[in-house]
Amino acid sequence: MSAVAKLIDTSTADVSTAEADAPMELTDGFHLVIDALKLNGIKTIYGVPGIPITDLGRMAQAEGMRVISFRHEQHAGNAAAIAGFLTKAPGICLTVSAPGFLNGLTALANATTNCFPMILISGSSEREIVDLQQGDYEEMDQLAIAKPLCKAAFRVLHAADIGIAVARAIRAAVSGRPGGVYLDLPAKLFSQVMDAEAGAASLVKVIDAAPAQIPAPSAIARALEELKNAKRPLIVLGKGAAYAQADELVRELVETSGIPYVPMSMAKGLLPDTHPLSAGAARSTALKDSDVVLLVGARLNWLLSHGKGKTWGAPGSKRFIQIDIEPREMDSNVEIVAPVVGDIGSCLAALLEGMGQGWKTAPADWIETLRSKREANVAKMAPKLMKNTAPMDFHSALGALRTVIKERPDAILVNEGANTLDLARGIIDMYQPRKRLDVGTWGIMGIGMGFAVAAAVETGKPVLCVEGDSAFGFSGMEVETICRYNLPVCIVVFNNNGIYRGTDTDPTGRDPATTVFVPEARYDRMMEAFGGVGAHVTTPDELKRAVDAAMDSGKPTLINAAIDPAAGSESGNIGSLNPQSVVKKKK
Repeated sequence: MSAVAKLIDTSTADVSTAEADAPMELTDGFHLVIDALKLNGIKTIYGVPGIPITDLGRMAQAEGMRVISFRHEQHAGNAAAIAGFLTKAPGICLTVSAPGFLNGLTALANATTNCFPMILISGSSEREIVDLQQGDYEEMDQLAIAKPLCKAAFRVLHAADIGIAVARAIRAAVSGRPGGVYLDLPAKLFSQVMDAEAGAASLVKVIDAAPAQIPAPSAIARALEELKNAKRPLIVLGKGAAYAQADELVRELVETSGIPYVPMSMAKGLLPDTHPLSAGAARSTALKDSDVVLLVGARLNWLLSHGKGKTWGAPGSKRFIQIDIEPREMDSNVEIVAPVVGDIGSCLAALLEGMGQGWKTAPADWIETLRSKREANVAKMAPKLMKNTAPMDFHSALGALRTVIKERPDAILVNEGANTLDLARGIIDMYQPRKRLDVGTWGIMGIGMGFAVAAAVETGKPVLCVEGDSAFGFSGMEVETICRYNLPVCIVVFNNNGIYRGTDTDPTGRDPATTVFVPEARYDRMMEAFGGVGAHVTTPDELKRAVDAAMDSGKPTLINAAIDPAAGSESGNIGSLNPQSVVKKKK
């Protein structure tokens, strides 16, 4: 039943007394927004309350929606974005105007860059005041600011248009390449009143919001011909393949073709990292020595060295096949000899149909080369992961967490940091799809708590959130949110007293170095302050026991894991992106 405000319309002098005495059912902008979201199956809102949207959250809760209130809009936005990735339905973030809206923009832009479906809904000042710049409360032309940072942006001025606006926002967020959408709702819109029956009729249930996009038969034939002639073929799985939820088709493609695969970090677990055809532990060799590469939901951006350079071997040694729903993605950095445009499920189904019976699998010598390299790398890494010394380094601490995930493959791993992120990507094996959530395409810090909250809310699964101490600082206050909603989240902070390492100094001796934090800080006590469980550990064995206890209990927990302050290196795998000065200042 729609939410309506029952009021008596007194302007009925021209109708019968009986009709005039009968109350007319009315609805308003608040209830129409809620009804439009509920009609389209949206059950959860992430946000921060305040003027002019406080009552919208209250009413949504009263109408049975779940409203998760954060301490900062950026983290609410990150929660909405990853909710979209996990569910394929747009996550909803609700913010106040101006500063609140701006706080949500980082998450909106990040969602668009990562292809996460998300809708940022913000209250705003009235158009007639904004356009004349008359100085309204938190006055800002929010629509104009949002447009460059998202797939689409809409403003609603009339209550009768709320239904169509929500429908357009949903379709824009999930169709084609998913992304962020902004929906601007001026304050006066919420109190607009209209006939409830007309209001209900104005709502739109979106049908087939993300229709299948079937690839051209010629494109499939071209791709199959490339694979057939390959001597050292490779499949690269990106997070787009994880988002597609075409898990069985991905497995069937790999196993039918017999082609080794390398998963990008958020595609880990589409097939277990321990699968015989996984080349993740031989990534460098696989990328450099392959001759034909099939990209499935992966883009040749900086994470794959733009498809060129020493990562990929000799210039011109690669022939790329790319599956993507966005035609403009093709040839973005290097030539794509076989572009396949369509949704991943349809494209994989067409490739498998084209392979038919008797497809010749990848050459055995190529598979053996990668297997041998993988086993050698695993053996080389094993002693580093098994150390049980204090202080811990990143390898020994991650070795303990590697075992946790192996024993609890259904748990969701959230991961961010510098060394904490770079090393965990390679050390912690994943066994199920969409269980690893991290910083993605932009590599930004601060996604941890938002992702952890949404992962717990949307899936009901236990969450292990592994944070560098620097990364944790961006969103650490949200531990109160985790405690307030009593979520099954275990946070592990790798505390090495600073960014990259905790041993830098200020050459002048005046201040702490720019990368150094308070030595031996006790982040675990933050969690205890809000009623959660805190623990401080110094060895891998202690870390493993503390995480197991937290995951068994389901209680909000923060474990402060003391890491050797000298253990880190600058930005791990991307230190080269930090330009070096070529000028030496004279003393």
